[in-house]
Amino acid sequence: MTHIPERLLVQAHLDAKRPVPLTPEQEAFYRSEIAAELKKQDAVLVAHYYCDPVLQALAEETGGCVSDSLEMARFGNQHPARTVVVAGVKFMGETAKILNPEKRVLMPTLEATCSLDLGCPIDEFSAFCDQHPDRTVVVYANTSAAVKARADWVVTSSCALEIVESLMDNGEKIIWAPDKHLGRYIQRETGADMLLWDGACIVHEEFKAKQLEDMKALYPDAAILVHPESPESVVELADAVGSTSQLIKAAQTLSNQTFIVATDRGIFYKMQQLCPDKTFIEAPTAGNGATCRSCAHCPWMAMNTLERTLQCLREGSNEIFVDPALIPRAMKPLRRMLDFTQAARLRLAGNA
Repeated sequence: MTHIPERLLVQAHLDAKRPVPLTPEQEAFYRSEIAAELKKQDAVLVAHYYCDPVLQALAEETGGCVSDSLEMARFGNQHPARTVVVAGVKFMGETAKILNPEKRVLMPTLEATCSLDLGCPIDEFSAFCDQHPDRTVVVYANTSAAVKARADWVVTSSCALEIVESLMDNGEKIIWAPDKHLGRYIQRETGADMLLWDGACIVHEEFKAKQLEDMKALYPDAAILVHPESPESVVELADAVGSTSQLIKAAQTLSNQTFIVATDRGIFYKMQQLCPDKTFIEAPTAGNGATCRSCAHCPWMAMNTLERTLQCLREGSNEIFVDPALIPRAMKPLRRMLDFTQAARLRLAGNA
């Protein structure tokens, strides 16, 4: 199985591409220009929780969407705009295009990818699946269009448990890819028979249990919120485990006033917006000091900027294209996920 370069090398490469921070005046200019272009071009901006807070705020202000990857996919599919601008990483743009092949999908940059996507190349994964033809193939949304097209189901972290439980109840054995930590978490929670691909998120894998225990000792009244892409030893310390949207919900519903958060720090924008009277602290990572190894932030998400967003709108650049032959095959597992989650929503509403 393919492994991406060590995070330090990835970060060093991406640091060279990082733009100079904007002044408040420059930021205001770009926000105004982007809003005007979105309106002019019948476009909508969708941003992931891990993006820069200024992009999240702009998406909200202009009638777009700030959410996890499941809601991003659903929103882009249902919104009437002819152009969808996806502030996130490349697989999110591909997902938007698969679900909306008739729409133009733009991204601030096409270089923003994901370690999970990079670590699951289609040729290796397809061969792996071919070795186990009796298993249902379930892939995380953090994968390429080609990998999705090879799958029976696509899931996000917010719906993976429920979908795997449903498959298990039907007696199905599963191939899971690419995140091994999320896969192990689901396996432990459900007892499902799962073969796991050996992939990991370079951000969440940096969280360490020992440092988290030390921080908990400093803040004994804090609740620990953990994304299940984190190592098992970190997940075991959590007061709440879940997707980005589920962690935000936990911050709202738990009575604690302080939270130690083990996921990308981009999520703090929405947490602080919804819980202004609560305190949120970044969970410690493996590094010591102000290095990339001590920063809980995806280096590819950081490549989404106001400048690049305006440029892609004005120039029509960084458009997402997906092989037309892949679209119907990738659409099927994505549509299964959306239909499953919609049915689950209706069941919950009926039980309310």
